[in-house]
Amino acid sequence: MDTTIRRASERDVPLILELIRGLAEYERLAHEVTATEAGLRASLFGASPGAEVVIAESGGEAVGFALFFQNFSTFVGKRGIYLEDLFVKPAWRGKGVGRQLLVYLARLAVERDCGRLEWAVLDWNEPAIRFYRGLGARPMHDWTVFRVAGDTLHQLAAERAETR
Repeated sequence: MDTTIRRASERDVPLILELIRGLAEYERLAHEVTATEAGLRASLFGASPGAEVVIAESGGEAVGFALFFQNFSTFVGKRGIYLEDLFVKPAWRGKGVGRQLLVYLARLAVERDCGRLEWAVLDWNEPAIRFYRGLGARPMHDWTVFRVAGDTLHQLAAERAETR
């Protein structure tokens, strides 16, 4: 069957949340999903959208998605696309859906004159790492991702910034 990639619309919010939960389950992180339909609707389709979503479909069925947003490289002096989530339903893996999603994003990056398309992958996800390497992507071994979230984020935000 042919697979098509389309931009998500507000009516897709329940589907987007379903796909996010599928990804979280695959990544063994289902316990971390706190996203809601209302929150996604506001964040993706509200007055100031924070990200974009494309959905892969085959025969009218959603088989995967990609959620991405704009970032910026000071070294390159251009914006880029950061792929936050890429997920293909298990029954559709190995059929080119993930590649089609990444080709779509690469074309979008070129159309938007972006300098980069980048993403992170869990260290244990060997199938994804092999897939990404097969596309020509290379890991950034010199970089470590840091995160401040939850209570720690609120504690840091509450600190008084000292100026000198």
